[in-house]
Amino acid sequence: MALANYTDLVASVGTWLKRSDLSAQIPDFVTLAEARLARDLRIRSMITTATLTTVADTQAVTLPADWLETENVTLVGGAPVNLAVVTPELMDVKYPSGIRTGKPAVYCVLGDEMQLGPTPDGVYSIQIAYYARFAALSATPTNWLLTNHPSLYLFSALAEASVYTLEDDRAQIWEAKYRVELNALQAADDAALRSGSAMRVRYI
Repeated sequence: MALANYTDLVASVGTWLKRSDLSAQIPDFVTLAEARLARDLRIRSMITTATLTTVADTQAVTLPADWLETENVTLVGGAPVNLAVVTPELMDVKYPSGIRTGKPAVYCVLGDEMQLGPTPDGVYSIQIAYYARFAALSATPTNWLLTNHPSLYLFSALAEASVYTLEDDRAQIWEAKYRVELNALQAADDAALRSGSAMRVRYI
């Protein structure tokens, strides 16, 4: 059976389980699989960019809804300036909200917000490169991961299904297959990032 889209995936999960009585539950297994993949996977195909706009005298900007992890933050609109990441504790000590204002130089992440220090004294554009969650299959027929690595979706969903059906032995099998596929993809992506000439630190 093809695994080209969400409908195919739902049908395949039922076929591999050899169960016809789980049609109401299989979408939940897929949702749980997607949540797990968002936690476990960090590959280049997940990296995207967004531009956030600050508000004068407001320390926080809201992160994109699909944000998982920050890769790089740059102040744009003139000569680009990379912002350094700091801990929330250091932000509280050095840049308490509203006490110091100016051009942002550092950031930290709290919940679904990015806190900036100093508190912006005007409107700034901040470009963020980040790992984004793949679009949920319940909202779109397919996405990059299902198209290129359908086994990750299938084995993860099957592992969740086997936990639901209390088939511990089967859950361990699907879990092991999921881990093999996950590690292979992550390793291949990491190797591709380092391919070619050796990475060097450039001093400018």
